[in-house]
Amino acid sequence: MRIDIVTIFPAFFDVLGVSLLGKARSSGLLDVRVHDLRDWTHDRHRTVDDTPYGGGAGMVMKPEPWAEALDAIVADAARRPTIVFPSPAGEVFTQTTARELSGHQHLVFGCGRYEGIDERVFDYATMLGDVRLVSLGDYVLNGGEVAAMAMIEAIGRLVPGVVGNPDSLVEESHEDGLLEYPSYTKPALWRGREVPPVLLSGNHGAVDAWRRQQQLERTRDRRPDLLG
Repeated sequence: MRIDIVTIFPAFFDVLGVSLLGKARSSGLLDVRVHDLRDWTHDRHRTVDDTPYGGGAGMVMKPEPWAEALDAIVADAARRPTIVFPSPAGEVFTQTTARELSGHQHLVFGCGRYEGIDERVFDYATMLGDVRLVSLGDYVLNGGEVAAMAMIEAIGRLVPGVVGNPDSLVEESHEDGLLEYPSYTKPALWRGREVPPVLLSGNHGAVDAWRRQQQLERTRDRRPDLLG
């Protein structure tokens, strides 16, 4: 999978060089390229924003640097990409979204700042790729970088080969619409707290039943909305 990221803060994404995603990049499973939006400006101050038409607080990101950045990325692409703009005005990002996007060959993340990106950029981008505005949730961040990082990690770990044991992906929270069951390791008794006896029983059927019950109880208690 190829992932391009456009941002005015490229250093945000240095963390993609560590842990499982870093290994996936080194092995060639993920081709991640980070681009500085200011490279497509043409003034001495490398300006990417201006005052909003109609008045109001804050600044809006100018359309031309974004158009030139996207043009350059797409010109170097082997296929039509999916262009994702993190935005509090977008569809909510879920595990289902992550799994869907993990099947795409080329993703481009456009990280806005200030009061956002000139709306015409989203329309222009539809000529270059399939555009998605996606939100992490009902809150506002200072920019799209943190949201893009979270999405890239959620998506990247689902790419075949990135996580060493694929079975671990099946038993996670949200994969079957429920929260994950609690996990324990040695020692069996720790500071007066015991591991549930069923996990020590060796009875795999009983363990599976207990884990399922824990999923249902956790989901009911913490996220009843997931149960419909």
